[in-house]
Amino acid sequence: MVARRRDVALAGHRGDARAVREYRRDPAPEVRAAALGALARAGDLQPADLQAGLTDEAAPVRRRAAELAATCPGDAAPHLGPVLEDPDPSVVEMAAWACGERAPPEPGAVAALAQVATDHDDPLCREAAVAALGALGEPAGLPAILAATSDRPAVRRRAVLALAPFAGPEVEAALQRALEDRDWQVRQAAEDLLGR
Repeated sequence: MVARRRDVALAGHRGDARAVREYRRDPAPEVRAAALGALARAGDLQPADLQAGLTDEAAPVRRRAAELAATCPGDAAPHLGPVLEDPDPSVVEMAAWACGERAPPEPGAVAALAQVATDHDDPLCREAAVAALGALGEPAGLPAILAATSDRPAVRRRAVLALAPFAGPEVEAALQRALEDRDWQVRQAAEDLLGR
């Protein structure tokens, strides 16, 4: 498996997409995930490759496909909304990040991210979703960001930073509350945004 993973990586660096494609159905998930990255390096990663990766049985492959989907432009890009419901939290975290990197946002992404930000069991998933909502700066995501200012410290800190593109009395009130947060990093983030 290690040798095959090395071979696929080298083929990607050489730009040999045909050789890389032979590894897309490898029995080892690590090799299949490496093949996705190698196809990207070779300049031959297709939306169909990403879609297949997003539905792979192995979480490392789905996670790598979600990461690479962040840079897939246009209407041909695979939809990440369903990936935000993946049973593996590491895949959800990566899909949330990727949603935040897409411009313009994928239709329905803000609602799906808001759901993750407010309801997901894993705090890293909530934090990634809040960060993505802040990166997108869509008004529909603001209620979920405001709700996250009452979550765990790392999520609260991310929520305060995610308020940067927004304005209004509810944003100002949230930043004022954050100035009194028991976590110093949350307080510092609020101070930075308020220019103190």
